[in-house]
Amino acid sequence: MKEKILKSSLLYTLLSIAIGFLVGAVLLQAIGVSPVKAYGKLYQGVFGKPKFMFYSIIYGAPLIFTGLSVAFSFRTGIFNIGAEGQFVMGSLAAVVVGILFPLPAPLHVLLCLVVAALAGALWGFLVGLLKVKKGINEVLSYIMFNWIAFYFSNYVVNLKTIHTDQGAEASKNILASASMKIPQAMIPFAGGAELHAGVPLALLFAFLIWFILSKTTFGYQLRAVGYSRSAAEYGGINSKRVFLLSMSLSGVLAGLGGAVQILGMSERVSMFAAQEGYGFQGITVALIGGTHPLGCIFSGLFYGAMKYGGNKLTTVDVPAEVVSIIMGTIIIFIAITPVIKNLVQRGFQKKGESHAK
Repeated sequence: MKEKILKSSLLYTLLSIAIGFLVGAVLLQAIGVSPVKAYGKLYQGVFGKPKFMFYSIIYGAPLIFTGLSVAFSFRTGIFNIGAEGQFVMGSLAAVVVGILFPLPAPLHVLLCLVVAALAGALWGFLVGLLKVKKGINEVLSYIMFNWIAFYFSNYVVNLKTIHTDQGAEASKNILASASMKIPQAMIPFAGGAELHAGVPLALLFAFLIWFILSKTTFGYQLRAVGYSRSAAEYGGINSKRVFLLSMSLSGVLAGLGGAVQILGMSERVSMFAAQEGYGFQGITVALIGGTHPLGCIFSGLFYGAMKYGGNKLTTVDVPAEVVSIIMGTIIIFIAITPVIKNLVQRGFQKKGESHAK
């Protein structure tokens, strides 16, 4: 039983989270801020009111999608550092359709989601095509495509039909029929938080991806190519086709994350001065979740809570960047988990041998 616990990835993830908060506490103390006061404010910023808890969940919804995108890629042997660009393209597609194509409410939302998913899929597929046809490293292509999406979004936002007339550096707001937010009459029942349909949609896709990877032949093929492409080909699997599908499906998930952020929260796209970061934060979500689709639910909600609660730290003169430091520390220790696990197991093994003597 003890050996099973020591081999559990969950144990080392929780340990990494604890170390992350410990490092954050040390840094807070170093700048003259009480860690108890800061973490107390962070806790109150998440759990102080039902409204705060609901908003923490809302903040987590797009992160679950980008986390799923990265986790899905990891499971199939691909490092998807391009979720950021796919997220941006999904956001942009959702805004354009939400502004220019008026339809009845349910159909309008559905069309925005479908077009956003296709935009994300296209962004992933193009990178896969470059890899399959020309042998171009997908990580390099992903990075370049992130920047292409960045500048393309800024270009589209400045188009006359898309740009707002209110003087802001942003697009127009999407039409009311494209919004995923709950009706105004229901907001008091959510503690004043503007919940939206993207939250259950994120949970649905997490279970869907888990089912595909674990329970279907296609999922077996994806995992087989991830473990060893040459062995998969020897077994009769078309690795190039599976590779392209994997890249495209990862893009679908990140693109949906962008749509959920637009249709459920911001309702417009602003001019970018820097990368938004949702795709890169998805890497953190995937790693904390153990690259497991269901694990991404909990890690996405955790990161969403940290982002929302972290915004309240400025009220006690604590830089909000502390949250980024904590999350970065967590990832460092998750990355070196195999080393820590090996050291812990060796320590217990030596202890057992000494008792046996």
